[in-house]
Amino acid sequence: MDQVEIFKALSNKTRLQILSWLKEPEMSFPEQAVYGYEAGVCVGQIQQKAGLTQSTVSEYLSTLQRAGLVKSTRKGQWTYYQRNEEAFAALGQLIQSEI
Repeated sequence: MDQVEIFKALSNKTRLQILSWLKEPEMSFPEQAVYGYEAGVCVGQIQQKAGLTQSTVSEYLSTLQRAGLVKSTRKGQWTYYQRNEEAFAALGQLIQSEI
């Protein structure tokens, strides 16, 4: 776990919002219900909710993925994202024990 990468990823308001939305995807992305939530939320849904360009949202998601905070699943031409809850548990332990 690269602490610097994690805290850099968390230092952006929109990236924090994305993580918050992905925490409860059923509430944040009800239109995703048609496709299910098993693989996560489609990047297009995240982009639409964020109101940003596709390239900006993709960069934000890449930053979160490099930090280990989200996981992606590719299905055909679509990429789905979900939180990496194990990383959040480890981050909580890190904060309690070292910071």
